Amino acid sequence: MEYTGKKVLVVGMARSGIAAAQLLCKHGAVVTVNDSKTEEQLEGQLQALEGVPVTHAFGRGAAELLEGKDCLVISPGIPDTAPFVVKAKEMGLYVIGELELAFQLSKGTMVAVSGTNGKTTTVSLLGEIFTNAGKATHVVGNIGYPYSLAAMTAKAQDVVVCEVSSFQMETADTFHPHVAVLTNITEDHLNRHGTMEVYTEMKMRMFRRQTAEDFAIFNADDPALKGLHRKTRAKVMFFSRQKEVPCGAFVRNGQIIIRTEEQERAVCGVEEVFIPGPHNLENALAAVCAAAAMNVPAPVIRHTLKTFRGVEHRIETVRELDGVTYINDSKGTNTDSTIKAVQTMTKPTVIILGGYDKHCSFTPLAEEMKKTPEIRHAVLIGETADQIESALKEAGFTSAERAGTLQEAVEKCRRKAENGWNVLLSPACASFDMFSDYEARGRIFKEIVNALQ
Repeated sequence: MEYTGKKVLVVGMARSGIAAAQLLCKHGAVVTVNDSKTEEQLEGQLQALEGVPVTHAFGRGAAELLEGKDCLVISPGIPDTAPFVVKAKEMGLYVIGELELAFQLSKGTMVAVSGTNGKTTTVSLLGEIFTNAGKATHVVGNIGYPYSLAAMTAKAQDVVVCEVSSFQMETADTFHPHVAVLTNITEDHLNRHGTMEVYTEMKMRMFRRQTAEDFAIFNADDPALKGLHRKTRAKVMFFSRQKEVPCGAFVRNGQIIIRTEEQERAVCGVEEVFIPGPHNLENALAAVCAAAAMNVPAPVIRHTLKTFRGVEHRIETVRELDGVTYINDSKGTNTDSTIKAVQTMTKPTVIILGGYDKHCSFTPLAEEMKKTPEIRHAVLIGETADQIESALKEAGFTSAERAGTLQEAVEKCRRKAENGWNVLLSPACASFDMFSDYEARGRIFKEIVNALQ
């Protein structure tokens, strides 16, 4: 779409909405920015719009602002079933999200990563790989840096590595990555999508516009992905830590191997991958596939796997105090992610669980905790505490207690943990009942832990 002179309403003044407004103004659109919060409630969020020629409409519903507009841009947090979005479509407005807008107005080769878990680590690792390969690289999307900001500066020869959420795919129309990676699919966001079928369909929209010149990469070890590769026209690659694959990355005799149509190469030893745990081996294998698809030399991939130290809020060691290691895994926002954190623990561990209800089952996590001797005790917080406690009792895990706040939870963990133990924050839930996002939850956890005497 050509945006010059078009009247565009941008709804939602979080990072992506503000960036979308900036990008639209750069391309000559007439922009109105809206949020249900007042300007006072938005506090310092609007600083980036100072001097940008936009019309403010805060503290109001979006529905009353649709008249006379050509286009509506919504934030990922707004479902496409919201009444004002439905009304906009009925009025004939072009409705998209920030990701789609940025893709339309950006240059560069798109490498996209989606999946329930592993996205942020894989995207961050790929950003390091491409940077180490000498490519100007923009790491954007659901990771927290808006694609629209990168779109204002990206050049044709650049690489854009994008973390893609199912929410963003609801409003993606022309989005077309050259390389697309699907890490896994497990139960998540059912409060938004309703069923696993719809959730999977949203993930698969990432591949919809790919052609035979593109690459589609799938986790061969995830049964939920079985057969999905048949739905793409792109060249298919797989990654697996359990078996050899016809084309892609796998493990043989402790070595990571990349196999393409042209050749087979050893990348590095599994033990040389710096980030720990079987889930991170999967992330590394996914990144190896994507890097190979982009013709990155094996020595560059090897060097990055050996030096990449992971991402903030994902099994991140905060400090050791009185022989106890405190670990921040605030990015554990669903049960499968927390299961992977549980499987990574090698010492006796007290775990903090609970948060915002996404209507997912905690039974698989409870069963994993019961059969994992390292998990000795759980402290439960947030609105899902009742559900988690019930699932734990049903699985036979009875060493659990409640805390009213994260501060209280940390204090209870400290009293329980002994010399040589871990205290792990991995909530298995979103954060919105108590915090603005998982990053805020992780930062506050680190502040609490670092303040312990």
